[in-house]
Amino acid sequence: MTESEKVTVGGLLSVLALIVPVFLFHVAPQFPGSSIGGLFGIAATTLFVLLLAYTAVKRQPWIKSHTNGFFSLGAVLTFHVYAGTIGALLGIIHSGHKFQSPMGIALVVLMLAVVASGFVGRYYLAEVGQELKEQQRDLAVLRTRYDGLVLAQMDLQDQAVVDPSGLPLGNLLGAISDLEFTITGRDMLKRAFSRWMVLHIAAAIAMYALLTLHIWSSIYYGLRWIG
Repeated sequence: MTESEKVTVGGLLSVLALIVPVFLFHVAPQFPGSSIGGLFGIAATTLFVLLLAYTAVKRQPWIKSHTNGFFSLGAVLTFHVYAGTIGALLGIIHSGHKFQSPMGIALVVLMLAVVASGFVGRYYLAEVGQELKEQQRDLAVLRTRYDGLVLAQMDLQDQAVVDPSGLPLGNLLGAISDLEFTITGRDMLKRAFSRWMVLHIAAAIAMYALLTLHIWSSIYYGLRWIG
């Protein structure tokens, strides 16, 4: 994820996080069934259906081979991120903050779970992994310098040995210890978030099931009301 993409998606997530609790102050019970509310719902559903394009391109080799000449998997993933975030935002607007039915509440919760878990995997987990690699490289450098100073101190008895940067041997050892502690913490965090894909897929499957049921019930009861 590029820096601009991170800022954009982070901004959309912030709006999404702020707009959900607005139901405490504003409720529009008639909005979901109105023409404008229906358009928001259709737009959100369309984006959620288009999200499956990433899964199709990634999992089906024949689809991937036919689309490589038009766009890369990374471009499809970027669209996946934006479509999911904007789709959830449109879905919340479509609800009119009418969080009364269990199915509607569950659908909103699942939408947020899909978006949040996707963001963790797309940005946060990748960033933690990159920082972990950099810290491991730094640790290897510090250990090499420490080993060299230890050998030098063995040859220069009763003399203070310092690193070329001016760092005493004891301080260098403390820096190594601190970095090892940080790496251990980040590694534990990475392991804790390593199962984000399981949550992401499970929440997405449940969301699509409820979304299908929501659309069916809207059409069925809508037609009965018209009749």
